[in-house]
Amino acid sequence: MSETTATSGTHAVVPSKLTAGTLLSAALAVAVAQIGLSIPAVINGYINQDLGTTSTQLTWVSDAFLVPVTLLELSFGVVGDLFGRKRLLAVGALFMVVGGLLGFFTPDGGVGVLLTGQVIAGIGAAAIFPTSIAMLAAGTHDVRSRAHAISVWAAALTGAGFISPVLAGVLARIDHSGGELSSWRYAFLAMAVIAAVSAVVTVLTAQNSSAPQGRSLDWPGQLAIAVALFALLYAVIQGAEDGWGSTTVVGGFVVAVLFLGIFVGIERKVDRPLIQLDLFSNRVFTISAIVTVIGMFAYLGTAYDTSIRLSAIQEYSPLKTSIGFFCLNVMGVVLFPVSTRVIERYNPGWVLAAGMGLIGIGDLVLSAIPATNMSIAAVAVPLLVVGAGFKLAVTSITVVAVNSVPTQNAGMASGATSMLRDLGLTLGPAIVGAIALTNAANAMAAKVASSPALQTALDNFYAAPSKVPADARASVEAAVGAVRSGPLGANAVPSHVPGPDGKLIPFNPLQDTAFHALSHAYAIGYLVCGIAAIAAALIAAVFLGGHKHHDAFLQPDEELVA
Repeated sequence: MSETTATSGTHAVVPSKLTAGTLLSAALAVAVAQIGLSIPAVINGYINQDLGTTSTQLTWVSDAFLVPVTLLELSFGVVGDLFGRKRLLAVGALFMVVGGLLGFFTPDGGVGVLLTGQVIAGIGAAAIFPTSIAMLAAGTHDVRSRAHAISVWAAALTGAGFISPVLAGVLARIDHSGGELSSWRYAFLAMAVIAAVSAVVTVLTAQNSSAPQGRSLDWPGQLAIAVALFALLYAVIQGAEDGWGSTTVVGGFVVAVLFLGIFVGIERKVDRPLIQLDLFSNRVFTISAIVTVIGMFAYLGTAYDTSIRLSAIQEYSPLKTSIGFFCLNVMGVVLFPVSTRVIERYNPGWVLAAGMGLIGIGDLVLSAIPATNMSIAAVAVPLLVVGAGFKLAVTSITVVAVNSVPTQNAGMASGATSMLRDLGLTLGPAIVGAIALTNAANAMAAKVASSPALQTALDNFYAAPSKVPADARASVEAAVGAVRSGPLGANAVPSHVPGPDGKLIPFNPLQDTAFHALSHAYAIGYLVCGIAAIAAALIAAVFLGGHKHHDAFLQPDEELVA
């Protein structure tokens, strides 16, 4: 075994040097995971129209992928440490193949099938994210080589982030046999094919590594953290639809707090915890964890806000919507050589603060651009700024977190960092969607209540069902009634309804009101993301800016490497 020193039993498998095949496998795998995360962004509008989803269901299309990522990353970090990371990386890609195929074969009205596919693909991504980082950390033993490897990893992640929307947009533009609206399914087929290629490349070229010392599968801890995080995310996502004071939502928050406390108690007592809580006694790791959650919330909240603005409110085609996501992600590739040198030369804390600051500046500009400005050029520059900030932030977050612990704990640190990063990413669509939908619903209800003319128009529309074919009449009437009944009605409002000839026609009584209410509501979403990113930048600058950039933990353990 020329490149890897391995011993039997519970001893680690530690590569003496990172090989090109391992780097390629990790980069391709994380690209597949990011493709899965990014796919819904440009096709949300088509999914909405084709499957008839509500606004909350549309939020779940994104978060059904992200929730298992958040819940399972810690355990998959342990699995890789115990049984070998190469095998786990390949298995994760195969899960994404299955999830992509379910998305492709989603039948008409089969929202449940699509969500199931997203959950399965998310399980695969949960295996990929921490495993790919740990494989790179295991094979790099100095600042320069680790910074280069992680920068390649981050470039693959961000590069996939702009390739995926463009690919989905191109495929959705093609009128396949099922019709243009149904062609969004081909984006999931493309993901499945690329994931299959990733699995083959990993099996053929990747180097194995492991670090089983002090690691075991902590099932009670995994169950407790899974219940806590799922309850939290469920409460946030369902709040806009069920009501923030509803029993299910309040109960969700209570369960989240209770089981988080149980998780902490379990981890303090078990001999081999899922995550060593002592990691959080390290100031650098703790601050980077806080910044990670806040900053990643801001970034994916921005992406989700942009998706709804372009595809659902402004009703851009998937291909045109992909231009916005190209701007949001292309800087990850453009800045690849720059970010590597910056991380090597400057304090990662300052780099992290700068990245978060750029995200905040871009969001604040976006919040000032109303959706009535239909030009894609209006949002292009601020999206480029946000993308540049994300590239700097995601690279420096990983470097700060992994470098703050000994190499043998890199798997645990990368798993914890990945979980926190993806918790922030999952909270982005959930919180932004909840804030925007609640605000829009309240604005629409107030507008209807204060406008006799609008109420008369609704009465006339409601009394003249001939405008809508019989098979769509019930849903339109329900939408009208929902808006009148209270602040949660916006979730049921369609911007268009089927006309007598089968083509979509504007839902005139509410279209203008809904457009302006949603435009303002999602501008508030950008503002919230901007404030969060600026806060993360200040925290990083104050608490991490003065931390020395060192490589004390980057040398291989003498007991593990011959």
